[in-house]
Amino acid sequence: YDTTQVRHGLMLVGPAGGGKTTNYQILRSALNSAGISKVQVHILNPKSVTLGQLYGAFDDVTHEWTDGILAATVRIAVRDISEDLHWVMFDGPVDAIWIESMNTVLDDNKK
Repeated sequence: YDTTQVRHGLMLVGPAGGGKTTNYQILRSALNSAGISKVQVHILNPKSVTLGQLYGAFDDVTHEWTDGILAATVRIAVRDISEDLHWVMFDGPVDAIWIESMNTVLDDNKK
C-alpha cells in the first residue's frame, strides 16, 4: 500500500499459482473494508493482443495515431470523478516486448 502512495504503478511478478492475484485481491479488499479507498480493477491480458493493439500505433500511410486498449482503459479510469482508485492490471506472462514499454511508464515517482 505504501508504495502506491509514491509510485505511479508497481509490478507483482512470480510463477503461475504463486499468489499474485490473491495478493492484490486481499489488498483491494482491505482498502475497501477499512474505508481507506474503494478500488476498481481493470484487467488486461497483454499477450492476447499485438503491441500496437495494446499501447496504440502510428499508421505510416495515413499519419494517424490509433489508441490501444491500455489508453482506452486509462481514459475510463481518469474520467471517473469519484474518489475510487483504479488499478489497471496486466495479468499474463511477462514478455520482453511489452514489458520494456511498461517499465518506461512505471519508472517515475509521483510528483
